[in-house]
Amino acid sequence: QVQLVESGGGSVQAGGSLRLSCAASGRTFNLYTMGWFRQAPGKEREFVASISGTGGSTYYADSLKGRFTISGDNAKATVYLQMNSLKPEDTAVYYCAGDRRHWAGIPLQRYQYDYWGQGTQVTVSS
Repeated sequence: QVQLVESGGGSVQAGGSLRLSCAASGRTFNLYTMGWFRQAPGKEREFVASISGTGGSTYYADSLKGRFTISGDNAKATVYLQMNSLKPEDTAVYYCAGDRRHWAGIPLQRYQYDYWGQGTQVTVSS
């Protein structure tokens, strides 16, 4: 089993920045890809970004490219999401997720991830 714990959420004004962290523990060697998703009130959970286990490959939702950056520190078993130029529409609960099934392509869907954190709230005010 793998446990994921997010931190770093909070409230920020539009244009500001936040960095989210996701600390993994347990059988982390099982993980092929780590991802970030978010869910706004009344909306479906959506893909934000992913990073391969080696850290060599990253992928972003088209609408977030250029503002969000995903990175990882294997020594600390931690994945980060740097969010810049935040907008009110970025307000959501952000979830970290881990995939242990090594999909052929980039895992973009919820069902492709096996482990989830509890989520951290990000609120952006105008």
